[in-house]
Order: sequence, then structure tokens, then C-alpha cells
Amino acid sequence: MDDVCEGKDFSFPEQELRVLQLWKENDAFNEQLRRTEGGEEFVFYDGPPFATGLPHYGHILAGTIKDVVTRHQSMRGRHVSRRFGWDCHGLPVEFEIDKALGITNRQQVFDIGIAKYNETCRSIVTKYVSEWEAVVTRTGRWIDFKNDYKTMDINFMESVWWVFAQLWKKDLVYKGFKVMPYSTGCKTALSNFEAALDYRTVPDPAVMVSFPIVGDADNAALVAWTTTPWTLPSNLALCVNANLTYAKVKDRTNAAVYIVAESRLGQLPVKVKASGKKQAPSKGSNAEGVQDGLDKESYELLAKIPGSSLVGLKYTPLFYFFMELQETAFRVIADNYVTDDSGTGVVHCAPAFGEDDHRVCLAAGIFETAGLVVAVDDDGCFIEKITDFKGRYVKEADKDIINAVKDKGRLVSKGSIEHSYPFCWRSGTPLIYRAVPSWFVKVEKIKDQLLECTKETYWVPEYVKEKRFHNWLEGARDWAVSRTRFWGTPLPLWMSQDGEEIVVMDSIEKLEKLSGVKVTDLHRHYVDDITIPSKRGPELGVLKRVDDVFDCWFESGSMPYAYIHYPFENKELFEKNFPGNFVAEGLDQTRGWFYTLMVLSTALFGKPAFKNLICNGLVLAEDGKKMSKKSLRFKRSGVYSVVKDVFLPWYNAYRFFVQNAKRLEVEGLAVFSLIDQASLLKSSNVLDHWINSATESLVSFVQQEMDAYRLYTVVPYLVKYIDNLTNIYVRLNRKRLKGRTGEEDCRISLSTLYHALVTTCVAMAPFTPFFTEVLYQNLRKASNKSEESIHFCKFPSTTGERDERVEQSVNRMMTIIDLARNIRERHNKALKTPLKEMVVVHPDNEFLEDITGKLKEYVMEEINVKTVTPCNDPLVYASLRAEPNFSVLGKRLGKDMGKVSNEVKKMTQEQILSFEESGEITFFGHCLKQDDIKVVRQFKRPENVSEKEIDAAGDGDVLVILDLRADQSLFEAGVAREVVNRIQKLRKTVQLEPSDPVDVYYKSVDHDKNSLGEILNSQVKYIRDALGSPLVPKEMAPIDVVFVGEESHDVHDMSFVIYIARSCPLLSPDLLAHASGNNDHVEALRVYLLSRSLSRLKNQFQAGNGMITVDCIEGYPPINLQLGKHVFLSAGDFYLASGS
Repeated sequence: MDDVCEGKDFSFPEQELRVLQLWKENDAFNEQLRRTEGGEEFVFYDGPPFATGLPHYGHILAGTIKDVVTRHQSMRGRHVSRRFGWDCHGLPVEFEIDKALGITNRQQVFDIGIAKYNETCRSIVTKYVSEWEAVVTRTGRWIDFKNDYKTMDINFMESVWWVFAQLWKKDLVYKGFKVMPYSTGCKTALSNFEAALDYRTVPDPAVMVSFPIVGDADNAALVAWTTTPWTLPSNLALCVNANLTYAKVKDRTNAAVYIVAESRLGQLPVKVKASGKKQAPSKGSNAEGVQDGLDKESYELLAKIPGSSLVGLKYTPLFYFFMELQETAFRVIADNYVTDDSGTGVVHCAPAFGEDDHRVCLAAGIFETAGLVVAVDDDGCFIEKITDFKGRYVKEADKDIINAVKDKGRLVSKGSIEHSYPFCWRSGTPLIYRAVPSWFVKVEKIKDQLLECTKETYWVPEYVKEKRFHNWLEGARDWAVSRTRFWGTPLPLWMSQDGEEIVVMDSIEKLEKLSGVKVTDLHRHYVDDITIPSKRGPELGVLKRVDDVFDCWFESGSMPYAYIHYPFENKELFEKNFPGNFVAEGLDQTRGWFYTLMVLSTALFGKPAFKNLICNGLVLAEDGKKMSKKSLRFKRSGVYSVVKDVFLPWYNAYRFFVQNAKRLEVEGLAVFSLIDQASLLKSSNVLDHWINSATESLVSFVQQEMDAYRLYTVVPYLVKYIDNLTNIYVRLNRKRLKGRTGEEDCRISLSTLYHALVTTCVAMAPFTPFFTEVLYQNLRKASNKSEESIHFCKFPSTTGERDERVEQSVNRMMTIIDLARNIRERHNKALKTPLKEMVVVHPDNEFLEDITGKLKEYVMEEINVKTVTPCNDPLVYASLRAEPNFSVLGKRLGKDMGKVSNEVKKMTQEQILSFEESGEITFFGHCLKQDDIKVVRQFKRPENVSEKEIDAAGDGDVLVILDLRADQSLFEAGVAREVVNRIQKLRKTVQLEPSDPVDVYYKSVDHDKNSLGEILNSQVKYIRDALGSPLVPKEMAPIDVVFVGEESHDVHDMSFVIYIARSCPLLSPDLLAHASGNNDHVEALRVYLLSRSLSRLKNQFQAGNGMITVDCIEGYPPINLQLGKHVFLSAGDFYLASGS
């Protein structure tokens, strides 16, 4: 394995670029596909983005989710094709071209020619493809760009034709004239779900207008309220609710008589109050007029009228643009869509610009479908017929229309209202509602089937399916799938001039056969001029294609079939694997792509399009707005938190392993080689068992949660696991991992840590593809793992080797450690200060056996306590108190909760102990289990002992008691711990690696120089275990020693200096006699040994069983040197051997 840098020096971007290069060299993505070929298919549908804009964080989030799931499924052995797709048609592209070419109306497109317009559209479709590929690749996502699909490809378009043809055959298509959301910016109708994509809170004018009733004895006028004054020139009727009561009132200031719903009288303007103050103008439903009915100072009530009696009354038109309809129009009609919770209870109807207006006016015979004039053109401007405002954009004409109404004496009030209003999701212009001819899919006809198909799907989060999507389906309307545009898949409808003969093309072959024309492209400028002869004979002319193209949402909804050119190719592949396994997009696609996928699959096959769906939330910019191509600000602090809380602890555990595995070589031992997992499971060390079990739990959890598509639960579990790995396994096993407990134990612990690291990396590789690859590429050098990439590894199989008891015991041990630390903090007892005894109180004997047996060493070291005493009798040190679990019992017990609660609180010590043993107790017929009652243990301090001497802490489960009283042995142990702590800090200061061999010296600078030495001598075992070598008095340092670090300290009124020097060979005084008394020979040996690498010298001694022969010094005879007699490899070794 290679050496690794410190975490602070680990460059994530640099390492990721190296991994990308590795994947490129290994053709890793395609290699993974090759390895899984023939395996179970996992079908993933990737929703196509528009290539006319750059990717933002929202795209990256959805792409990451897709990548995590597909990588995981591949590691489970499934074959997962991943092809990138592009939405190439529709408004986004045309909108860009219109801006570039300065096109503001449809005629300009015809002027330059559809062919030129469409080819210009085609030219920009792939404008940002390279940027998309660069960004997506850089994020680490594996997806096929070379074999991508485009909705403008002829094969894709042909499948879209086939989809439509199947709907036609099922009688699910019709042509209708409906009022629809209309974008004046993009000059086309939008579907209802498109209209719902961009609602904004905006101010609009709110006006009340009078409509004088013809022949009314009081010259009364109905008053209607509207926020769309531009629709008033097209008024053809007024609508009331026949079930409401209306009131006729007289304005005391001008004698005008008005009729409004009785419950809306408070909305009429109050012009002058008795106080002389003028009332603010009405703001419609937001007005602050009189709330409890009629203001009698301003109005006189003349009569109450049932709504039904108003039906049929004629009124004087506001404008005279539609007088040709005066026989049927300008009268009062009724419908229940009129309510009394806003406005005046009277609705002005312009049937060309309101869905309900159109419905009720048509039903009442106000107009006939063929005779409806739409007074606004495709560009949103008034037509010639509206002479007063012709050519004006409707929204800009509002003010002039209001002034015209005022000039006619018909304006009752004028104000404004802030309300939620739909905008075009592409152009950002306010939508209007406008009657347009369109081709519709009968969604309402299959609504029940849609709801049933949705039940067969699994969504994360579930509430999006059960609430948002379900509610949308409940209110689903027929879907307008045609657009009066140019760049899109043309509708495959060829129609005769009289409309009696229609041919639907379901393939290119059919069009070629019927027309005799070779077809190479399906766009409008290629197929619009193709005609087919009428079956009724040449005298009836030819059939021509209808002008419309498909809504681009119809194309994306056809993606599961069209991207593989079904049914013309891949028939078996599709039919064996439909519905697809998985889709994922943002919340905004609930009413977009998810909806269209489901509508088409239900209509075609009676099945859902997908089995599993992940719906991620929208990524917001820092200002809280939805991210778009116009808003790329993003809060990075969250990213840094993930690095700090997840990646760095993980990396540090990995680095600690590498350092200590390589230390074996430095110390002249055999290179680290992995012990097989079966042998590791036989380890006698409890923490080995624990981390193996915890790793097994991690693998099992990840598999379980990924099967349920709950990606959001995996990372928090990983964070906890990494925390346990670093703060429990590595921290508590430092001695073993550093070789202080023997070489064999060291190799077992290193192999156990290796297994945990590799298994974690493989399990988490889909979530962190770069980071795990970096770790794996180095770790695999220490084993026989042959996979060139971690992403070729199989997901770890669960062996079932879990030990729930040891997992629970270790968790409780950490609780004990935390409780003991809390007691120390309360009494300002630093961890470096040893304590005499800790008592652990718990009724579970198995747990106490673990704490005072297998785990005792770890508890004592972490708490720095000399003894750990178990106690299974809670009454010795604690009194017990029972408390009812209100959150659990409240719903269950109802009115009995109070009296049961009182009995629980009165439980005696004996009752509580009996309850803990049996697990249940009954009060008033209610059997309470252990989850229903919480047993609280309160510390009972022994007599004649103060809180400063003995104190306790508990969590309701376990009670920890610490003896805080000091004695001389504890003082000496505390001093030794403080000294070791200073030495470890000095090692870091001089930037020594853990594997660097050093000698540590000390010198007392006190008057009594023996005091410190005696204390350190009494703690020699602890010091040697902690440092890996003894602490040597400074006077025993060789005369030519070179110190790399030196620091002065004061601990418990003792002053001393610490010195650190790199270890070097020392010669024994006995060597002189061994060298025949030749001082020159001894000096030559000293120079020779100092020139050697310490690790190589150590290896040589080991190879010779502690002996080496030096025969390379010119002028001197060969000499055998024995380690530990003639030569020592450190001052510490010499010091120990001398017995000093």
C-alpha cells in the first residue's frame, strides 16, 4: 500500500480527477455493463432535460439519486442500461429561436418558411450538450452519452406516432374547442399541468361593473366583479346562483340601484361615512367594507330576491361589439359554480376566455360552437372586431378598458388585488384563458383506471403519491396534446377537406405505402406537403396532414417506448421488462412527466409506467427561490459539513490503518497480509466481534433501505457507523493496532479494521463513488482483490453473523463512559486524573458480565479508573420510581388514563422490581408492558459521604457511581498520564509519524530531582504501554544524540523538560571486550551501525535470530554482534536492559 497524507492535505477535487482518469482508462462504465450482461434487467427511465439550458444543482441532485440507485443495482448483479436523453422539441427551443430572430407573431414564421425556422431550431438543440456531458461526468455519474436518445430522432418520433395511433384505435382521442391556458409569449395553448408549473403572487386590477336590467321598475343594475377587465369587451352573459338570495339596494348618494348576493353586500363601496371620512375603494374579496351586511348609512335595502327569479332577465350590453348575438346573448343565466365567498355573487361571462363561462353559456344557448368569436388573436392582441382596442395587447389594455367603462357610467368601484396567478413556465409571461381548437386525449374516461394503476406503484416519499399525485388525478381533465407550433413531432393525422375522412399513421412504412413518397424525416417541413389519395375517389381530392404538432410532454411521456423504438425494435426486451423498475425526478414533475408517463401507460397497456419512484424536493437558491438557469446561487456550508462529519472521520480511520499496517515493515516485521474473514470471526477480542457485527448490520441496513428506495436514511446510519468505527473500535484498540499487545493480536485487529473499511467502502460506493474508489485502490494492494474498480465488486452479502448482545453491550458501555465523563465534568475531574472505583448498577447480569469481563479493560482506560464493580441489585445504590409513558398510554387508555397514571406513580420498590422481572403489570383491567412504564433509578448516596466524594449519573436504564476520593497511588498515576499527554502533543508538534521510532528523555529541574523519577518509575508499565518505549532520564542520552523536539512543563508543582530524539543504535560497554579491547574497532562498528537504516538493521537481526555478522569493515576481522547484548536499537531498549 502507498503512504497516505493527513486529512487536511487530502484534496478531494484532485483525487476525483484521478479517479475519472482511472475510469476512462479502464472504460469502467462499459466494463460494468459487460460484466452484468445476461443478468436480470433493471429498467431505469431517465427523464430527458432540455438541452437549450445549462445544468444546475437541481439537475445534479436528481442525477445523483439516479446514479446511486443504478450503481447499487449493478453491484447487486443486475444489468442496468443507462442512456442519456434530450428533450429537443417544443416551447423551450422555439422560444429561444423567436428571441434570436426577433419573431413576435406566427405570420413571421410563415414568411421565413417553416423549413428554415425548424432547421434553425434543430441547430441549437445540441448547443449545450458538451457542457452537460462535462458536468454530469464530473459529478461521477455513469450514463451513456454516446448512445443517447433525442426526441427529434426519426425513430423516437415514429414510436410517438405509434403511441398516438393506439390511443386513436382505443377511441381515446377527439378534437375539441375548449378554453385552455394560453401563453401569449410562446403563442400556444398549454395543458392544465403545464399551467400549474409556475404560479406567482401578483397584483391585478379588481373592478365592479354595473349591468342595467332591461325594463326594471327601479332601473336596477346587476353588479359583477372581475380581475380581468380585458375580457369585458367580450361579455355575453351574466351568471348567478339560483340557490342564493340576492339583495336590491339603493345608493343614498347617487340613487343608483344595485343587485348583488345578500351575503356580499359588505363588498359594495362605501363612499362617505357619517364621520366625513372617505372609505377606501373596494378590493373585491379582500375589501374591508362592512362585514356584517348592508351599511345602512350608505345604502337602502329595497328588496330581497331569490337567485332563480333573476334567470332570463336581459341587460344592457357594456360594449356593442357582439350585437349580432343580441337575440340569445346579454341575459342572466345560472350555475352552481357561482359562489358567495368572493366577488358579488354575479359573474360576468366571456365564453371565449373562461372554462366555466364557455360551459354555462354553451349550455344556455348564448352562442353555438361554430359561431363563437375569439376576440383575441394568437399573439394576445385584440382583433379588428374590437374596434376601440384593436391591435392592443390585452394585459396592456386593462387601464383603457377601465376608463372606457367609467366614461359609460358603469364603473361601480376600482381597486386592486394580490392573488396567485399562473405564468408561462417557459416565457415567464402571464397566461390568459382562451378558446382554442385542440386534439385531446380522454383522460377523464380512464381516470378510475389511472387511480388503480397508481396504487400499484411505490413512491418515496409516499405522501407525494397519496396526496399530491392522487389529488391531481382525482381532478384530471382531458389532455390537450396538440400545439399550433412548428418544431415538434407532427400529429400523424391526415384529413380530407370536408373532415369526413381521417387516416392515422402508426408508422413510416404506412405513410410511404399510402403516399408513395420516401420519408427520411418526420418534421413538418418534410411531411406537411405529403398527401394521400381519398378512399372515396379522386373527385374528393386528397387528405392533408393537420397543422398541429405534439405537446412535448406527450413525447416525454412516450419515452419508455420511443427511446428503444418500440414496437419496431426491442419488442421482447420491452415486453419482458415493462413496467420499468425505477424513475426519479423533482417534485415539480408530479404534474409533469410522472403524470404523462402514467396516462400513456394506463391508456396503452392498463399498467403503470414504472414500479418505483423517488421524488426529490426542489433545490432552492440561497434566496429561497426555485433554482433555474437564471439562479445558480447555492449554499456551500452544507457540503463542508458533510466533508467534516462524514469524509474526514472515515478517511482518518483509513489512514490510521495504512500507517499501522506499514509500521510492521518499518519495524522489520513481515509485510501486512490479510487474515481471512472466517479466522477473524474466531477472534477472542470483544471489539472485533462488535465491529464485525456492526459492519454486518450496516450492510443489512443499506440493502434493506435501498430495496425500499429510502436513500435518505442510509447516510445518517453511515455517519453513526463511521463515528463508532473511529471513536470506539480505533480509539479503544489503539494499543492493539499499534502492536503494543503483540504481533499476532496486532495483525488480527488490523485485518478486522481492513475488513470493516473495505466492506463499508463497497456498500457505500454508490453513494460516494469517488471517495470509496480512492480508498479501495490503495486497500486492494494489501489483499488478493482482483477487481480493477470498487464498482465492479459485488455488494457485500449478509452472512447473518450478527451478535446483538455484543452490539447492545458496547452501546451500553459507551453510555456508561458518557455518564462517567459527565460526573467528572461536574466535579472538574480531568480524564488524566485517575479515580479509584466505578460501580455499574444494572439488573441484567449478562450485561454486567460483559462490562466487568470482556469490556472491562476498555471501560477502565476510557474512564481512567482503577476498578470497575458490578451491582445487579438496584436498591443498594438507588431508589426506583415508575412513571407512565403518556405518549403511548394516552390514546389507548382514554378516560382511564388519570387513575392508571396515579397507580403507576404509586408503585412500590417491590412492585417495580417484580414488573421488571415479569415484564407486565395490570391496573383497572389494563395490562401494561415494559414500553408503557419508564423505571427511573435515582441515586441513593451512602451515609456519611458527601457529593464531592461519591457521585452518580444515570439514563433511566443504567446507573454509574464514581468514587472521587484521591490517594497517593492515584496521584502518581495522574502525574504519569499528564506526562504522557505532554509527550504525545510534542510528537505532533514536531510532525512525527506514529511509526517513526524515537527515544523520549526527561530531566527534572526541581530542587528534589528524585521526586518525579520515583513517580515515573512506579508507573513504568503504563508509560511503556502508552508510548511504546520507556521514558529515559536525560543523563543516559548518548553524547552525540540529536534532539528533534524539546519542551518544558509544570505538572502538580513538578517542573521538568521533555526531549524527543530519533532512535539510533547504541553499543554496549561489553562490546569492547568482545572486540578484543580494540577501541578503534568499536568506533568503526559504531560509525557503520549509525550509517544503516534502522528498519533494515532490525530486519537483519530478525533474520539472524538476533545475531548479525559484520565483515565489511576494512582492516578489521569479522565480528558477530548479538542484539540486546552488544547492540541496542534504541536508548529505551538499553535503559530497560541496564535495569536502571
